[in-house]
Amino acid sequence: MSAMSNVSVLPGLPSSRLSPSAAAAPAAERSPEIEGVSGSTPVAAKRTPRALIALPVLAAVGIGIGASAYWLGRGQETTNDAQIEGHVASVAARVSGQVEQVLVSDNQAVQAGDVLVVLDDRDLAAKVAAARADLEATQAQARAAETELAVTEKSADSNLVIARGGLAQAAAVKGTTQASIERARADIHAAESRRRLAQIELTRTQQLAESGALAQSELDTKRSALEQADAALGQARALYQSAQANTENSSGTIASARGRLIAAEAGPAQVEAARAQLELSRARVAQARAALDQAELNLSHTRVRAGVSGVVARRSVEVGQMASPERPLMAVVPLDDTWVVANFKEDQIAHMHAGQSARVHIDSYGSELSGHVDSLAGGTGSRFSLLPPDNASGNFTKVVQRVPVLIRLDPHPELTLRPGMSATARVETR
Repeated sequence: MSAMSNVSVLPGLPSSRLSPSAAAAPAAERSPEIEGVSGSTPVAAKRTPRALIALPVLAAVGIGIGASAYWLGRGQETTNDAQIEGHVASVAARVSGQVEQVLVSDNQAVQAGDVLVVLDDRDLAAKVAAARADLEATQAQARAAETELAVTEKSADSNLVIARGGLAQAAAVKGTTQASIERARADIHAAESRRRLAQIELTRTQQLAESGALAQSELDTKRSALEQADAALGQARALYQSAQANTENSSGTIASARGRLIAAEAGPAQVEAARAQLELSRARVAQARAALDQAELNLSHTRVRAGVSGVVARRSVEVGQMASPERPLMAVVPLDDTWVVANFKEDQIAHMHAGQSARVHIDSYGSELSGHVDSLAGGTGSRFSLLPPDNASGNFTKVVQRVPVLIRLDPHPELTLRPGMSATARVETR
C-alpha cells in the first residue's frame, strides 16, 4: 500500500478535497476505519442531498424578499437628497451711523421687535430739531395767510360798496353841476337883457337931458343902472364859467369813482390770490410735517430691531463700526416655520403632484415625520444655478436632472428643525 493510501478522510469533508491519487484509489484500498464509520455508503454521497435542499430554499427566500421589496416600494419615490429649509431674515441698519451698542450675541433667541443694535443718534436728533423748527415757521406763515385772507375778503366787500357809492355821488354831482350851468346861462341872458334895457334908457335919458327936459340927476341914475347891469352880466358870466369848471371837476370825479369801482370789482380776484397763498402755506406746513416725520422715523431707525422671532445667526457687527443699509449686521432664523426641499430625479416625478402624502426621515434625530407635497418647482435645479448649462455648445453628455419638491411637514412640537439639516424623503405616488 502506498503512502497516500494511509490518508484518512475526515467526517464531513467531501471527496473533492482529497488529493487526486486518494480520490482515484479504489474503495478496497481505503482505510477500514472509514468504512467502519460510514458503512458501505461514502460520505460525499450523504452530504449532497442537504446542499440540493438548501440552495432552492435560499433562492426562494431571496425571491420572496425581492418581491416584497418591489411590492412595498411600488408607488413610492424616495430620495436622500433632501434638506430642511426655512426663512433667513437678514438684519441691516436702515440709516447710516456708528454702532454704539450690540445687545445680542450669537445663537441668542430673540422676539420680534427686540432691539438688537443701537446706533449713535446725535446727528439725527439735530435733524429732528431743525425739522420741528421748520414746521413751526410754516405753521406761523399759514396763520398769517389765514388772517390776510379774512382781511382781504372784508376789504373787498367794503371797497366795492364804497366805490359804488362814490360813483353814484359823482353822478349826482355831475347832474347838479349841469343844472348850475343851465341856470348860469339863463342868468347871463337875463343880465344881457337888463343891460340892453339900461343902455336904451341911458341913451334916451341923455337925449332928454341934452334938450333940458330932464334933470342931471336922472341921467346919473340911468348911468348907474347901466353899470349895475354890466356888473350883473359879469357876475352871471363868472357863475357860468364856475359851473363849467365844476362840470369838468365832476367828470374827473366820475372817472375817479369809476376807477375805484373797477379796482373794487377786482376784490374777488384778490381774495382768490389770498386763498391760494393760504393753500400754499398749508402745503408747506404739510411738507414740513412730512420732513419732521421722516426725521423722527430716521431717528427711530437708530435702534435696529428684529423683524421676526427666531435665533440670531451670522452676527458680524461690533461696537464702533460704521453701519449702513447695504451691509447686513446679522441674520435671524425663525425655527417655527420650516419645510423640506427634496430633490427628486426627473424620472421620479411623473406621477407626483401636490397633496400627496410624504414621510421624511430626519438624520439628526433618527425620527420620521409625516407631511404632504406642497408644490413642485418650475424647473430643474441646474436651470436656476448661477451658470446654467448650455447643451448647444461643446460635447453633450446626458445627465439625469433633479427637480426640487417642496414638502410641508405636519406639526412636530417635540422636534426643532434647523435649516440645512439632511433628511430622506419618501412620497406616496399611488
